[in-house]
Amino acid sequence: MGHPLRELDTSALRAHVAGELERTRLRSAELTDAVDDDDLVRQHSRLMSPLVWDLAHVGNQEELWLVRDVGGREPLRQDIDELYDAFQHPRAKRPSLPLLGPAETRGYIAEVRKKALDVLERAPMEGRRLTETAFAFGMIVQHEQQHDETMLATHQLRSGPPVLHAPDPPSAPAGAPPAEVLVPGGPFTMGTSTEPWALDNERPAHTEHVAPFFLDTTPVSNARYAEFIADGGYDDPRWWSTAGWQRRRDAELTAPRFWQRDGDRWMRRRFGVFEPVPPDEPVLHVSYYEAEAYASWAGRRLPTEQEWEKAARYDPGTGRSRRYPWGDEDPTPELANLGQRHLRPAAIGAYPAGASALGVRQLIGDVWEWTSSDFHGYPEFCAFPYAEYSQAFFGADYKVLRGGSFGTDAAACRASFRNWDYPIRRQIFSGFRTARDPLPGEAG
Repeated sequence: MGHPLRELDTSALRAHVAGELERTRLRSAELTDAVDDDDLVRQHSRLMSPLVWDLAHVGNQEELWLVRDVGGREPLRQDIDELYDAFQHPRAKRPSLPLLGPAETRGYIAEVRKKALDVLERAPMEGRRLTETAFAFGMIVQHEQQHDETMLATHQLRSGPPVLHAPDPPSAPAGAPPAEVLVPGGPFTMGTSTEPWALDNERPAHTEHVAPFFLDTTPVSNARYAEFIADGGYDDPRWWSTAGWQRRRDAELTAPRFWQRDGDRWMRRRFGVFEPVPPDEPVLHVSYYEAEAYASWAGRRLPTEQEWEKAARYDPGTGRSRRYPWGDEDPTPELANLGQRHLRPAAIGAYPAGASALGVRQLIGDVWEWTSSDFHGYPEFCAFPYAEYSQAFFGADYKVLRGGSFGTDAAACRASFRNWDYPIRRQIFSGFRTARDPLPGEAG
């Protein structure tokens, strides 16, 4: 399968990269210009960095990889490298560092971008893996977009009146899809070796064998999750793993994060707006442990990462794996809820044009979906361009999430894209769908 980026000549490729860098920076500016300087330097939660740290960090990474490495230029601010090294300082302690102020940060990232664009115009796009098909530039675009989603999560945690605004997502079409679909057993191609900007943990493409299983056609809704709560799900250890029950007790969990009881209804806080919980939206801000407990209560389970990707990519008509559930073309507003176009998930069953070949909806966008899989490298994994991007996180401490959210940009979301986080995390835009094994005779 070819890829559009590989078909561009060098001039068109440079123009495409410049456009992606500019589009991404506009989003970063929207997220940071929406608040005053006091808000930029304030830590709104110990789980998150001050917004000004994220902004300087994306500039520092751009300087390290594009200006210094690809371009071979002299450092602009080598003195701040350690300050903005994410491995050197936990988020809770970053406000105490001698960080650049808002004005200095904006000046720094602007100067870095000026030099990076000059490198883009001059650097060869072949002869080196880091620059082939502009990989290093694509890596920086994705890195900044990932931090933009992190900054969006920080906005959700900040107090005060709303400062971000967006239209509501489209409603679901009339007629509910079937509750679940059968995903056939057998081999499929997982991962990718052809996606030019795919990150190391997505590589290489390899064959996985998956037994037949049933998967929810849509993510679990707020209404269904509220039934779990009403049935005493948070008070019954039968549904929880040992680690999950311990976490539920230690953190005194009673509902998804940002939910609050108001008389006979649930309310939530969403980017400064206090509103009733919409029953027909995917449940949001739940941890892996909560998703796991709900699935157990429902007599189901969470899908494995392999199952999720087969449901998303496998085309039974051709036997090949698509780039996205709907095919190989890039996402559009008609196919998925991505890129902070809306500030909430779309209703259950929305985006029918974005369904997979098997009829599974909303696999891309809306909410990150927890899987039951730990985060590990694929067979023949090779760290690139640095071990800390993925390899440092391999192991049982992290669970894999798939599919992206309404806050994930299309540049950082493919059907092969892998996200990971601690199973206790709830500030992220996380939801889930459930799976089950076939009963005798159900799989054909």
